[in-house]
Amino acid sequence: MRSISQVVAEMREHAKGGVIQVKEFKESGGIVVGCYCTYMPWEIVNASGAVSVSLCSKNDAAIPAAEEHLPRNLCPLIKASYGHALRGSCPYFHFCDVVVGETTCDGKRKMYELMQGIKKVYMIDLPHQADRPQDFELLRREYEAFRKFIGELTGKPITDDALRASIALRNRERRALREMWNLSTCDDPALTGREVQEFGDYMQTHFHKEDAVNWLENCVKEIQTAWENGDRRGLTGPRVLVTGCPIGGAMKVVDAIEAAGGVVVCYENCGGEKELGYLVDETGDPMDAITRKYLSIGCSIMSPNCNRMDALKYLMDRYRVAGVVDVTLTSCHTYAVETWSVRQVVQSSGRGYLAVETDYSASDKEQLSTRLGAFVEMLESAS
Repeated sequence: MRSISQVVAEMREHAKGGVIQVKEFKESGGIVVGCYCTYMPWEIVNASGAVSVSLCSKNDAAIPAAEEHLPRNLCPLIKASYGHALRGSCPYFHFCDVVVGETTCDGKRKMYELMQGIKKVYMIDLPHQADRPQDFELLRREYEAFRKFIGELTGKPITDDALRASIALRNRERRALREMWNLSTCDDPALTGREVQEFGDYMQTHFHKEDAVNWLENCVKEIQTAWENGDRRGLTGPRVLVTGCPIGGAMKVVDAIEAAGGVVVCYENCGGEKELGYLVDETGDPMDAITRKYLSIGCSIMSPNCNRMDALKYLMDRYRVAGVVDVTLTSCHTYAVETWSVRQVVQSSGRGYLAVETDYSASDKEQLSTRLGAFVEMLESAS
């Protein structure tokens, strides 16, 4: 039986192979579809025989190049996305036949206009409400048009049966990740917050999806067995939920929480419970099911964003958190406005709350360490 640390080490080693996989797939004649957002319906791409790749947007290396075209006071995620495309420093972008954009915010929408000069971009227009019949109808029409576009791109019309098979496969992945997150509901969780995030990232960048899902399911079983047999790692500090903007480029926040003795047990962010916590219905019309699932994502573009607030209430209880850290990337106005509502939800539950605004640079690491260290200490004192 392997230890938890051995399973994590294997994941980190395997994570290096994603670029080779997509290169080989492309060289064999495959179609590669790049994306940045969880609103991109993976099931439609997979059903066509193409692969979906998550594009580089999580570090500041390419931001100076982006700022030659984009304003400096723009969200770092947008600048990183465009900068890597502009510099050619994202290998996944290099192999893409098309990039799928989405109207999550005005900054991204305008950035995609510029990206059209580098790579073909297909835009999905999103509703900004989720509770009206016309919102469902709008998104379903957009996804139907996308289905037609991808079928023409691959030369393979997408059947309902193919969609159902893709839905079932992606739901297996979501269930496996749920089982992994479920280990964080226990005292002394099996994995750190960084490790949980790394497993999720791994699944976004490995493209033999059936093999990857089988591997993930086996990893979860091994981790659970090791934990049940006494492989404990001393993760007993204050339990913290992280919410807000996509966390991938701001993992320094997670690192600071855990360096101070806290334990990140749940992500409500994109890539966490916000998208993967909800399955696609495997019965009935597959396009209806896909539309309903993605419309439920509690993104801050939705107004009102009831799904996010409801999810926070549920997740705080499920993961028994002592406090919530709300991460806003600089110039992300929709998430910045929602900090007031999130604060009210968290504090009304009697839990600690801290709002953090940051970017992708290392310039605020010491400040974050001080603030998050004090927050964790406060949670410890209150317990």
